[in-house]
Amino acid sequence: MTEELIRDRAARVLERVARAAARAGRKPESVRLVAVTKTHPVKRVAEAYEAGLRAFGENYVQEAEEKVRAFPDAEWHLIGKLQANKVKKAVSLFGWIQTVDSGELLADVSRRCVEAEKTLPVLVEVNLAGEESKAGIDPGELPALLETAAGLPGVTVRGLMAIPPATVDPEDSRPYFARLRELLSRTASRGAGGEMTELSMGMSNDFEVAIEEGATMVRVGTAIFGSRARRGG
Repeated sequence: MTEELIRDRAARVLERVARAAARAGRKPESVRLVAVTKTHPVKRVAEAYEAGLRAFGENYVQEAEEKVRAFPDAEWHLIGKLQANKVKKAVSLFGWIQTVDSGELLADVSRRCVEAEKTLPVLVEVNLAGEESKAGIDPGELPALLETAAGLPGVTVRGLMAIPPATVDPEDSRPYFARLRELLSRTASRGAGGEMTELSMGMSNDFEVAIEEGATMVRVGTAIFGSRARRGG
């Protein structure tokens, strides 16, 4: 894939973000485009960076390290499952962790943030459909997790993240996006997590629907970079 193609793809995605935001009566800048660089080499990240993208998402801590070092001024999001033995490294590399799914993990992130003398914004991943193959807490567990978060230094829960069941029709994702938005609204109305304003939902096949339902972050890989490269390629 050439630099021009990535640049053109990125521009088209940004145009689609802007149109979806307009349909929802929102400004385009209310949506953060997180370009998913999973399996793509530094060269392709450079092309996206040169196209003006500044927020990037990685699934694996080890894979992210080279890319974060190459672009330290970019905003890096961990969007894959965080293993307990990778927490210290993740805290040192990422500006956001989107996949907190337990009180134990949140406490570990907090401890590592205190050690690193930094405060890290995190999102709670919610498993809306109860899929055993996916991470995330049950929606009913969210209040208890937020209560735990309130007493932890070094972390601030800024919102929710979800991955709905895979589907061909983007409209099939809409009920899940609406449910996550409503869950965030109910949480805020109870006074838990006053800074919780972020909704990370929507990927290449359904990010426009997600924006219409209130997404403030969309995680887009294929629509920008094309098909995934092989791991390590």
